[in-house]
Amino acid sequence: MMNRFLLACAALLPMTAQSLDLDVGRPAKGWQIVVTDFEGEAKLVGDRVTVPKPANARVPDSHVAARRGDDGALTLQFSNSWIAQARWQDGPPLDLRPYLAEGIVEFDLNVVDLAHGGMKFKLGCGEGCERKVPFLFAGRELVGKGRQHLSFALKCFWREGDDFSAVNVPFALEGTGSGELQIAHLRINKKGKATTACPDYRTQSITPERLQESWAVDWWLPRHEAKLAEIRAHREAGRRIDLVFLGDSITQGWENEGKTAWATHFAKHNAVALGFGGDRTENLLWRLQHGELDGMTPKAVVMMIGTNNTGERLEDPAFTVAGIKRNLDEIRRRQPQAKVLLLALFPRGEKPDDVTRRHNDRINALLPALADGRQVVFLDIGRALANPDGTLSKDILPDWLHLSPQGYEIWARSLKATLTSWLTP
Repeated sequence: MMNRFLLACAALLPMTAQSLDLDVGRPAKGWQIVVTDFEGEAKLVGDRVTVPKPANARVPDSHVAARRGDDGALTLQFSNSWIAQARWQDGPPLDLRPYLAEGIVEFDLNVVDLAHGGMKFKLGCGEGCERKVPFLFAGRELVGKGRQHLSFALKCFWREGDDFSAVNVPFALEGTGSGELQIAHLRINKKGKATTACPDYRTQSITPERLQESWAVDWWLPRHEAKLAEIRAHREAGRRIDLVFLGDSITQGWENEGKTAWATHFAKHNAVALGFGGDRTENLLWRLQHGELDGMTPKAVVMMIGTNNTGERLEDPAFTVAGIKRNLDEIRRRQPQAKVLLLALFPRGEKPDDVTRRHNDRINALLPALADGRQVVFLDIGRALANPDGTLSKDILPDWLHLSPQGYEIWARSLKATLTSWLTP
C-alpha cells in the first residue's frame, strides 16, 4: 500500500515542480526521443540513430539521423526531407495547465546549417492538437552564431479550447529540406520571461507575411518579382488586363495542368494568374500590399484563398474568414472599379467526412456574409467538382486537393456565366 502511495506521489511530482526538465541527454523514465522521416521513424536508444527507409520509398533520397553529444546536446541532421523530427513522446501525459499562465519553453539552439532547409518547434496536446511555431527566417539568421538561448511563452503552443491536461508530445524539433540543428538544456518552466516572439494565432491570418516554408523560400520572392514584371509588360505593350485570379497552388495550376483551359477561356482577356503554392491568407495579403494589384485596372478579380490555413494549422474558421475579408478589403481599396468573384474553398480529402473537408465547409458557410451580391459575389462550385455522393474522383482531383486538366475545364466553365456579363464590353 505504501509503495502505491509513493508511486502516485512520484507521478505527481513533475507537475508540482517549478521546472520540468526534458533532459536532451537522457530523457526521464518513460520518455523517448523518437526521430522521424516522412516515411519512417526510429527511437534514439543509444547515442545515435538513422531513420530506416521503406522498401518502396516515395522520397528515396531523403536522410534523417540524430545523435547525442558528450556535451548533452542532441543533433538532428536531415537532407532532402519533407519532414524530419526529433520528438519527445511515450512518457506519462503531462498536465501543463499550471504552467500555461506564465510558463515558458526554453532551450539552447545551435543552427549549424539551414541554407536549404527550414525549421519549426511543436507541441502535441492530443488528437487534432499539434501546435507549431515557424522559425525559418529567424533560424537562418542564427547560422554560424553558435549556441543561442531561446525561450518561448508556453502559450505560443496553445489555442483557446486546447486541453493541456494530458500533453503527450511536450516538444518536437522539426526540420524540412536539408540542415543540421543542435538543441540542449530543454525544459518547461512554470514562470519565466519569453525572449523570442511567436505568431499570435488570433491575428496570424491577417498579419502580412512572406511564405515561411523551406520548399518555397527559393522561388517565392522571385515569382513575386516575375509577376510584377508580367503586369508591367502588359502595361508597356498597351494591353489592358481585364481579369485577375488570386490564390494559392490551385490558382497557380492555371499555368500547368490548367493551361489549355486558360488559353481557351481567359487568355483573350489578358488575364493574370497570381497564385502561389502554399500561400495562406497572410501571404496573399503581403503580395497585394507589395504591388501585385498595382499598374492595372481589371474589370474582374477572382479570389480563392484559405485552404492552406486549414491544411497547415487547422485554424479556427472565423480567423481564416477574417483573413479572407482582409484580402477583400485590400482588393476593394486598390481596385474599387473591379467586381470580385469570391469563391468557396474547393472540396478536399477523398470523402465528405475528411477532417479538412469538414473544416473547409465551416469556412465556406461563413463566406456569403462577405458578399453584397453587386461588387462582391459569392460562388460555390464544389458540387461540380465532386461525385453525387460527395466523394472526389482522381480524374478531377488526383491528390484530393489539386485539379487535373479536366478539373480546370470544369472550373473555367463554372465561371463563364458570371464573368461573361462582367467582361463583355
